[in-house]
Amino acid sequence: MDPIKVDFSEKGKKKRNVNILIPPEKAGLKMAINIAVTLIVAAVAYYFMLPPMNPHAYAFYAYWLLVLASFVVSAYVTSGAFAKPEYVPYVKRRSIVPAIVAGVFVLVLGIGWLVSSPFFRARSYSKILTMTDAEFENTVSLIDSMSDFENVALIDTDTAFALADKTLGDFAKLNLESQFELLSQDSTQVNYKGSPYRIYPLKYGDIFKWFLNSVANHEHEGIPGYVMVNLNTQEAKLVMDYDIKYSTAEHFGEYLERRLRFRYPTRIFGEISFEIDETGRPFWVVEDIKKTVGLVGGDDVQGIFLVDAVTGEQTYYTAEQFGAEGSEISWIDQAYDSNLLVTQFNYYGKYEGGFWNSLIGQSGVKQASDGYSFITNGDDVYMYTGVTSVTADNSILGFVMINQRTKEASFYSTTGATEAFAQVSAEGKVQDKQWTASFPILLNIDGEATYFMSLKDKANVVKSYAMVNVEQYNVMAIPKSENVNLKNCLEEYIQGMKELSPPKTIRFNFDADNVGQVPDEQTQTPADQSEITGTVVDIRTAVVDGTTWYYIRLEDQDTYYYISASAPDRVVLLNVGDTVTVTVDSASAEDGLTAAIRVEPGAAAPERNTQPEETSEPEETGND
Repeated sequence: MDPIKVDFSEKGKKKRNVNILIPPEKAGLKMAINIAVTLIVAAVAYYFMLPPMNPHAYAFYAYWLLVLASFVVSAYVTSGAFAKPEYVPYVKRRSIVPAIVAGVFVLVLGIGWLVSSPFFRARSYSKILTMTDAEFENTVSLIDSMSDFENVALIDTDTAFALADKTLGDFAKLNLESQFELLSQDSTQVNYKGSPYRIYPLKYGDIFKWFLNSVANHEHEGIPGYVMVNLNTQEAKLVMDYDIKYSTAEHFGEYLERRLRFRYPTRIFGEISFEIDETGRPFWVVEDIKKTVGLVGGDDVQGIFLVDAVTGEQTYYTAEQFGAEGSEISWIDQAYDSNLLVTQFNYYGKYEGGFWNSLIGQSGVKQASDGYSFITNGDDVYMYTGVTSVTADNSILGFVMINQRTKEASFYSTTGATEAFAQVSAEGKVQDKQWTASFPILLNIDGEATYFMSLKDKANVVKSYAMVNVEQYNVMAIPKSENVNLKNCLEEYIQGMKELSPPKTIRFNFDADNVGQVPDEQTQTPADQSEITGTVVDIRTAVVDGTTWYYIRLEDQDTYYYISASAPDRVVLLNVGDTVTVTVDSASAEDGLTAAIRVEPGAAAPERNTQPEETSEPEETGND
């Protein structure tokens, strides 16, 4: 009899993958822990990330994906699934809902980004900024006399920062020296009482200095002041009339964005700028951003939050309100950030002819040149930049000027050199001095579009000026080194225009010769500076953050005077025994060290007899 055959292979049967859910011990308690951890992460992340609860903001999706991910991670940790794979199916089952929600967020964001892209919405991007054509003479204020230069910014942001930084020594009067630094990224160029100024808020040097000043020291509630620099006269001063309690450098509830976020949870905040009203009271101007193209594209300003930096009081103004003539806040100079305006202009220049035209053919496609500057025109500050073709050559198609308060934009057509080309040309004329040119300011010199630049040394001290005609860029004026002032620069510029063929005559009234005078460092000594002459008896060096510093001690002095090797003085050539005159900042004296502003080598010290048994007597004549 044949044996009975039994098939245990289960052939022909449909296999099923069955995940056996094995819950961990105390699964209910661990689920409660997971929810608690998620809520804690959500609260902490919201406190520090400060995301708007608005689906038009990228930060909204980043925040919720982080919160959902925290639940999944917590579930893996509390269940021990990382060490015991048998719990993984259970954790996956519990993570289905967070995963679906996360997937929905990613899908919405992906679709929103796609429909907001220039590929589908090029024309919408080009219409964010409304551009009007204008004549140069009607766009840029006419300058036909020296007195007109009293409202022109003669120095750039780097020089202004260097001047502002020197004023921080005034905190010594409050025993707060070395406690604060300039908050340069929030500084703003404003038109204050008819003159161009750059206003610098301050920040604490570090968290420990914040604690000492904000918690341990109750004399001042917040930061005791700000710095303002006159961009025409180069005067810098520390204003200590107000205690700034709310700022972008504060912490906890006094951090500006946190204070606003807790009151306006759905708003999308843009750039923050620091301004002062006509009385000098400090305010923060915070952009309220709206998306004008699709879900997440086309940033524009729909309003501003005006925050009193002293009290924290907030007032909201719509774009129509602060852009209206005669508005109560017409003193505000920057409601629209410069980078946002440049971006909007590039949208206009790139996509006005449609998406495909921006890639193929590129008919009429233009873009902003590299860099921008500011012009005071009337009571407002305008951002201006040159406009070039997409081939990015050294020539311009014209200029665009945009009012930073109203966003009124004007374009006027002209041909000539770019700002960068003018800078390089000016620097080439003084390459032996190794001066650098500031970003050009566009001036209207009796109807002629003219680039104006300051020429600076390595310490950002203005040494001279340069003027270049935009169209006839071979006309360049730089005063001779022995006679440096703005008047002589203008005279050379006018003479250069006369020598053109055919000649161009510029009518100009030299009614105020002292405007724009380059400070004579050899003769001007401020009240907090003093000069000390002596013989060098010791020289030491140290490298700090990549910069070499020289420490010099003079005969019969206990103090070392320190100065950077990058200063324009020839300190690197000094030897022991040389006679020097040191100009020092008296306010910086501390623990046997004093900052030197200048070190001027003089005649070498008289030779001395170094024999110990004899008395050293000077010779009849010194050694030069």
